[in-house]
Amino acid sequence: MTRRRPDTLAEFTEWAGERYADHPALRFKGPAGAEGGGWDSVSYAELREVVRETGRVLIGGLGVAAGDRVAILSETRPAWTYAHFAAFAAGAVVVPVYPTAGDEELAWVLGDSGASVVICENADRAARVEGVRGGLPALRHVVRMDALRHPGRPGTLDAPLASAPLAELLDRCAAVRADDTAEIVYTSGTTGPPKGCLLTHGNIGAVLDANLDLIEGGPGDRTYLYLPLAHLLAQLIEFTTVLHGSELCYFGGRIEDVVAELAEVRPTHLPSVPRLFEKIHSVVLSLAESEEGGRERFTEAVRIGVLAAEGRLPEELKGAYEDADQRLYSLVRAAFGGRLRWALTGAAPIAPQTLDFLRACGIAVFEGYGMTESGGAISINHPGAVRYGTVGRPIAGCEVRIGEDGEVLARGPMVFPGYYGNERATGETLDADGWLHTGDLGALDEDGYLTITGRKKDLIITSSGKNLTPSQVELAVQQSRFVSHTVLVGDRRPYPVALITLDADEVAGWATRTGHDPADRDAVRTLVQEAVDTANAQVSRPARIRAFAVLDEDFTVDSGVLTPTLKVRRKAVVERYAEVIEALYATG
Repeated sequence: MTRRRPDTLAEFTEWAGERYADHPALRFKGPAGAEGGGWDSVSYAELREVVRETGRVLIGGLGVAAGDRVAILSETRPAWTYAHFAAFAAGAVVVPVYPTAGDEELAWVLGDSGASVVICENADRAARVEGVRGGLPALRHVVRMDALRHPGRPGTLDAPLASAPLAELLDRCAAVRADDTAEIVYTSGTTGPPKGCLLTHGNIGAVLDANLDLIEGGPGDRTYLYLPLAHLLAQLIEFTTVLHGSELCYFGGRIEDVVAELAEVRPTHLPSVPRLFEKIHSVVLSLAESEEGGRERFTEAVRIGVLAAEGRLPEELKGAYEDADQRLYSLVRAAFGGRLRWALTGAAPIAPQTLDFLRACGIAVFEGYGMTESGGAISINHPGAVRYGTVGRPIAGCEVRIGEDGEVLARGPMVFPGYYGNERATGETLDADGWLHTGDLGALDEDGYLTITGRKKDLIITSSGKNLTPSQVELAVQQSRFVSHTVLVGDRRPYPVALITLDADEVAGWATRTGHDPADRDAVRTLVQEAVDTANAQVSRPARIRAFAVLDEDFTVDSGVLTPTLKVRRKAVVERYAEVIEALYATG
């Protein structure tokens, strides 16, 4: 069998530089990713050189030894990738840090990991690290990425810094082994301080081996990346793109520009969280509803498009399909750049109607499932095997079974060895037989497709003893485009109630179309009531929402109620809105 990848992440850019040389590797906005410029790029040969230069500075200028922890604090940008692969090549252990982390979390991650070097995106990030440095005795150097330059120019970090000989870097690179720790990735857990997941080069390699043949790609393909590289999913995309010799395109830094940049970049591959796809669905639906009879035409177009996608389009509907393709499908494909053939969504459930809408337009979105502790992947839908409504079949080498209590358990070479310095947490997550207890509830169907039904710790047990899975109801409410977040509350209570936040853009658009005042609370509440009624009709009587509150603010990472990966911190929500919850039960 042809060797598909290097044995370790340390060798990736050497391997790719030799194979893909002049093919474009990275594409970004402006010189070195600066705002305001056009799109620039570097080749695989140039990527190898800048990684070499950076790795030599890490060793010679910053004294990074094999096994030292090197933290990276930055938004998604090319310099992240340079630092990432350079640290691997130097034999270091990478510690990704979310740029949204507060000072307390920042200090915890750097201190718990024992990071000796922090590479920061700019002076502001470096100042934040300096602000907590007093409690970090292991930290020796705080350096900025700002001086990372185009390949061939001197000083890829804060010059002047010494550089080790290239031979020393290459020796370090060759000495890394598959069972060496590659990263300590801190989970953005919804409770307690983040835990550091130890991931070896072999753990990540097992995931890449399982997925390379499922995700077709090669030179000439482009992957657009706006997800945070501090998250393992984005890193897996980075690694896969390099192995394919494709081009990794970084967003310009403003989330508001993502849709416009998709049209400019014209990617073939797009990893995303559901929110982007759902937002595009909502925008198109809103435009359709602005015309008389538009909602009905839109619904029919989606129905016809799904029939075509499934190969079940009857002859008498071919004319209607061609008309819908001209009016709708082709415009949506153009919004994604017109070349998109593979899109991945994960981290949260995606609304079924959004998947149907995109399928109808000729855009296949595949759901996957994994966690940091599993090397980022457990199961995935892909072009060769897809079942909508599931998160796919387990990837090659990964065993999955459902425990007696409904918990999803996974085992295989991608499963991590444990949490850094936390034997108790490791013992709670990994059993003696090597099974990873994911904390998720799920089911396997007769064909091996996995469905996730909720989180074990989120299970609500009412005062009457009814067990409720909140995610089912919450997702049903959030199918309304006017709703941003829904949190079901009801543990040890007589019945469930809900806290609901609004999608401000959708409400504003509705107000413009209908002549309502978006501040008209009664009218807005009527919109939400319709979403709640629709959701209640889909669930059992004990799970139905008896009362709800529409909050004046949406959930954000900065407010502490969302994790950096946009998962809801339920405990934080319940604490923050305790008075609102009590009022719901007092009047219910």
